Amino acid sequence: MSRQHDAPDSRTRHKDATPRPPRGPLALGLLAVGFAFGLLLFAALGVWQVQRMAWKQDLVARVDARIHADPAPAPDAAAWAASTPKEQEYRRVYLQGEWLPGQDTRVQAVTEAGAGRWLLRPLRRDGGGVVLVNLGYVPEDWTVSPPVPGPVEIIGLLRLSEPGGGFLRDNAPDEERWYSRDVAAIAAHHGLADVAPYFVDADVGSGARAGTPWPRGGLTVVRFRDNHLGYALTWFALALLVAGGAWRFALEEVRVRRRWRQSGPQEPMDDPDAGSAVPRRR
Repeated sequence: MSRQHDAPDSRTRHKDATPRPPRGPLALGLLAVGFAFGLLLFAALGVWQVQRMAWKQDLVARVDARIHADPAPAPDAAAWAASTPKEQEYRRVYLQGEWLPGQDTRVQAVTEAGAGRWLLRPLRRDGGGVVLVNLGYVPEDWTVSPPVPGPVEIIGLLRLSEPGGGFLRDNAPDEERWYSRDVAAIAAHHGLADVAPYFVDADVGSGARAGTPWPRGGLTVVRFRDNHLGYALTWFALALLVAGGAWRFALEEVRVRRRWRQSGPQEPMDDPDAGSAVPRRR
C-alpha cells in the first residue's frame, strides 16, 4: 500500500505559511533614526580625521622649515612671553655665553647610538639668564671632563621641557636618576636661577671635546605620528556599512510588505513588538 499521500506537499506548506507582518511606523521610525545617526556619526568622524591629517601635514611642513632655517637668537624672557611654546619648538637657534662648571646632569637616553645618557650643561648667556644645553649622547661609562673656560657659541634646536619623568618612572633628583629633561626640576636641583623654560639640543660637533666623539650631538628625532588617513578610511568604511545595511533593510521591508499584501485581506492589529499598529490578515 502506498504511503505517499501521507507526506505533506512542501509547496502546500510554503503556500499556507503566514508571512511575517511588516513593521509598524514606530519601529520603522526608530530604525531610520538609528541608521541615520550611525551614518552621520561615522561620516563626521571620517571628515574630522581628514581635517586632522591636513593639520598634521601643515605642522610637519612648518617644523621642517624651522629645522632647516638659519639659526636665530634663542628667545629671552620677553620674546618667550610674546609667543607660544609651540611656535618656538624645534626652531634652530644659537646661544653665546659661558658654561657653568660642576652642574652637569645626565639623563637616560635611548638613541641610534645605543643606550646611554644625554649630557645637559647650563650656559650663562652673555645678555643674562641661563639656558640648559643638551650637548648630546654619551656612553654610560664615559667620564665627563670639566668644560673649558671662556666664551662659547652653541647652535641647535629649541626643545620644550619634559616634566615628570619617563614612562612609569619618575625623576629622582636626590639620587641623580633622571628619565626626562625636566628643565624646572634640573634647575631647582642645582640651585640655578633665571633659567629659560626650554633647553637646546646642540647640533653635531657643538659640544664634542677635541679628540673624542663625545658628547655626540645632532641626534634629535623629529617624528610625528600620522595615522589620520587610516582612521579616516576606517570611519568612512563604517559609514558605508551602515548605509548598505539601511539599504538592505529597506529592500527587505518592501518585500515583506509585498508578500503581506499578496497573502490576503488585512485589518489593523496591535503588535507590541512592532511598536505600533500593523496590518493583520483576516
